[in-house]
Amino acid sequence: MTSNTDFNSRLASLRLSQELLIEKKNNEAPQDHGIYCRYMNPVLVSAHVPLEWRFDLNHETNPFLLERIGVNAVFNAGAIKYQGKYCLAVRVEGYDRKSYFAIAESETGIDGFRFRPRPITLPSIDPPEVNVYDMRLVAHDDGYIYGIYCAERKDPDAPAGDTSQAIAAAAMVRTRDLDHWERLPDLITQAPQQRNVVLHPEFVDGRYCLYTRPQSGFIEVGSGGGIGLGFVKDITNPVVVDERFIQPRRYHTIYELKNGLGPAPIRTQKGWLHLAHGVRNTAAGLRYTLYVFMTATDDISRVIYQPAGYFMAPEGSERTGDVSNVLFSSGWIADDDGKLFIYYASSDTRMHVATTTISQMIDYVTNTPPDAGFSSGSVKNINELIDRNLINRQNG
Repeated sequence: MTSNTDFNSRLASLRLSQELLIEKKNNEAPQDHGIYCRYMNPVLVSAHVPLEWRFDLNHETNPFLLERIGVNAVFNAGAIKYQGKYCLAVRVEGYDRKSYFAIAESETGIDGFRFRPRPITLPSIDPPEVNVYDMRLVAHDDGYIYGIYCAERKDPDAPAGDTSQAIAAAAMVRTRDLDHWERLPDLITQAPQQRNVVLHPEFVDGRYCLYTRPQSGFIEVGSGGGIGLGFVKDITNPVVVDERFIQPRRYHTIYELKNGLGPAPIRTQKGWLHLAHGVRNTAAGLRYTLYVFMTATDDISRVIYQPAGYFMAPEGSERTGDVSNVLFSSGWIADDDGKLFIYYASSDTRMHVATTTISQMIDYVTNTPPDAGFSSGSVKNINELIDRNLINRQNG
């Protein structure tokens, strides 16, 4: 049995360590491409999760001050600016493999993130989800903030003894304050599996618009795996109609295996700016990277610009974690002054931020050559750039 003095000393040490972590300033990391700026430290790791969620802080019932409910990872957060704070709807995964959502807030958007006192309590539904993850937050024209996430349940048709088969559905909640959440029915589509569903922030011809990712199986994409677009008339009875692919998978690209939208797109003067993830298979396993594209303002199904290749890929320590070689984003925040905060997770373990501006992103998207489809086309793009630089040098 430990004494109260030992208990209090250990508790004080834990509190100090967490406070130092939260208050640690985040500095820019050197980058030479000029498109965005990474930061030296993750914005959230498992140690940010409040001690009150993990420890019984009563000496009588926990004399050794042992952790009772462990946190494995914090990642894949939705993002929104609310009452002047940068708010992340974080996926928190416990040692038990079950995930839940919690709101973490920051004054700066790059450091100082603190969790609200309690995680989000989702309204119950029948049948209940076994697991929930990867919420996107969207402030919609109708006045609500929507959260759309993946709700996972065991496949009732799985063969006896098969404990790996699951059904993924797009679940929806909405709120006005990020505290009180109203549960809506799960999205209904023709696809047997739906993951990475994102709500468009504006009405389109009086209807709600959703970006989908239809799949034939929980892991196997089958004939799906691309970014779809569909419409819902009544969000309280969310039946998707007119669903079609706007970004199908494509051979020998960063999204040849599957792709899905990240956060909701941002309206710009040139079109709707999108951030997505693409997946390809390698000898070392799946590789997740981020890419961007733009759709027309007058027709959100029409892709008008798409730079070749990835926008962001795992670097350095980002490559390692529970699921290595993965970058995934489900949240970004555009400030009124044009600054853009891109929140992304690395290797299903921790949260990061990168910053840029809408102007830089428009320049990048509209002036970077698209994928030519062949190695010879890539060389042609390089030679054209060399030629322009030679002319500029001669004229300069």
